[in-house]
Amino acid sequence: MSYFHWIAGSILGLVWLSRIVDAALGVPQMADISLPEWDTRPRDNPRVSIIVSARNEQENIEHPLEELLALDYDNCEVIAVNDRSTDATGEIMDRVAATLAGQGRLKIIHVRELPEGWLGKTHAMWSGSQQASGDWLLFTDADVLFKPDVLRRALAYAESVPADHVVLFPRIIMRGPGEKMMIAFFQTLFVFGHRPWKVADPKSKDHMGVGAFNLVRRRVYDAIGTYRALRFDVVDDMKLGKVVKNAGFRQRVVFGRDLISIRWAKGALGVVDNLTKNIFAVLSFQWWRALLSCAGLTFLNLGPFLGIGLARGWARLPYAVALLSMFMIYGGMWLKSSVPPYYFFLHPVSTALFVYITLRSMILTLSRGGVVWRGTFYPLEELRRGRV
Repeated sequence: MSYFHWIAGSILGLVWLSRIVDAALGVPQMADISLPEWDTRPRDNPRVSIIVSARNEQENIEHPLEELLALDYDNCEVIAVNDRSTDATGEIMDRVAATLAGQGRLKIIHVRELPEGWLGKTHAMWSGSQQASGDWLLFTDADVLFKPDVLRRALAYAESVPADHVVLFPRIIMRGPGEKMMIAFFQTLFVFGHRPWKVADPKSKDHMGVGAFNLVRRRVYDAIGTYRALRFDVVDDMKLGKVVKNAGFRQRVVFGRDLISIRWAKGALGVVDNLTKNIFAVLSFQWWRALLSCAGLTFLNLGPFLGIGLARGWARLPYAVALLSMFMIYGGMWLKSSVPPYYFFLHPVSTALFVYITLRSMILTLSRGGVVWRGTFYPLEELRRGRV
């Protein structure tokens, strides 16, 4: 048994230690556009088209639209796409636009029917881009809150580096322990599985995209095939980053403190519901990959906790290294978010819930024969054919 613990513990210790060392070296290289050095204007004052899609967002849409229209960068337009909403979303959009009659900064597009072969959101984003006049396109979500200077700072950074695609991490608004527990785990998993500090390296395959803030040059967007290339891909925000990076364009991921904010989910169960739609899609809708992922999640995330209790003597050492590395990741996230590092002790609970989410996503998708998203059913076979 001691040999088993030494082998398992050594694997876990090396994996977690390598990730924390990689993060410790890489994260400081990522820019923070909230710093004073980026409080400037971009060269040449390029025009920006901000495209935001919304479906049944009557509770959220008005305030984000007002904040987009209050940005301190004047050479921009806002294109709001009402994607077949059955509530008052479209009426609220029209009312906000009516108050700005004659200014020409807000365009409203009402999508009445979804063409075959498209997801609702990707079609809405594509429809908005067809009406855009900007040299840059900013794709964002309907529930994102913007500080007035965020676009100006992001453009100043993008033009200075220079970059073709800029991804800004949002501040996640968390109001309860369940949200903090699950989002802290998700961020830990995100750091483990994706290396945002490697995105700028053209030799790496790491890529990034965030639905809250994907800023891309118009010529690059056209060169990658527009949202038509992603028309039936559930994870469209990340896949936008993938096609940009694979095409050889310059991609950057930046921090911004609270320049943009979002309430991603309400409570732990809200996180469960949000991720249920996406997880099986991330795993390419393959059941064997979902089961392997569950096994891997359990080993990597529960293994250190179980091993430190079951092993004896020096065989505990590699498990302790894994746990310490994991705790340091939580500590590092604390510097960028409001989740205290002691949520590390709830990591086993989060792991169990995440395994449940993965299995739930797989079972629901396979039993339904597809995905239900915002009231629309998308068949599984079409989703498999349409993924990037």
